[in-house]
Amino acid sequence: MNKFINSRKILLSITTLTPSGWQKKIKEIDKLSIKEVALFLTNVNPAQRKKLYSLLVKTKLQRIPFVHLRSDSDVKEVEFLIKRYKTKALNIHSPRHSKYPPLFDLSKYKNKIYIENSAILLDLSELKKVAGLCFDFAHLENDRLVDQGAYCHNFEVIKKSKIGCAHISAISSKPKYSRYRHVRQAQYDWHFFKELSEFDYLKRYSLKYFPKFIALEVENSLEDQLKAREYIIKLMQT
Repeated sequence: MNKFINSRKILLSITTLTPSGWQKKIKEIDKLSIKEVALFLTNVNPAQRKKLYSLLVKTKLQRIPFVHLRSDSDVKEVEFLIKRYKTKALNIHSPRHSKYPPLFDLSKYKNKIYIENSAILLDLSELKKVAGLCFDFAHLENDRLVDQGAYCHNFEVIKKSKIGCAHISAISSKPKYSRYRHVRQAQYDWHFFKELSEFDYLKRYSLKYFPKFIALEVENSLEDQLKAREYIIKLMQT
């Protein structure tokens, strides 16, 4: 087994940004004989999550090692994921700057919680209050392409952090433009890939930054994600 995947799992993901997209991915689970996935609860409210979980338990899915929580995720939900699907890592955004700070006290599980690097500057002291960092490679690469100051700061913090899980998204060769804090800015990182080459940027990063649990944070079908996973494994072997 190659050194990249020997101690790591690249997980296919049930993502929830696209309306009805997660239902389609859940239907693929048994069709493709998939036994474990990562789960991103980004765009599903509590009522929608009840439906999501009811559909998941009807599949032969065995494990969800890594879950991206929402601010309205409560202790009972976390306990369900841990008991039913053996969840090991929980990812959140920084409570310091999030528009949606956590509504419930999840400190009971702080040894499983990792804070993701995103559009804000990382704070090492904050990361030390939980299990560590969720390294979003595409967010950091976007910083490198758009904001060198943020890139340098965040990468220095990442180098000093315990990395417990990671996200991988696509990096486009041409930027799209979005508004952040009322400023129109370029954005290269996207949660949908068109070409497998949009993962080539990962070669910039040493294998030491790739943790045990790595989730493909893309809206593509699970079938497409299987191709992306194989491509990334081969890419990181070279």
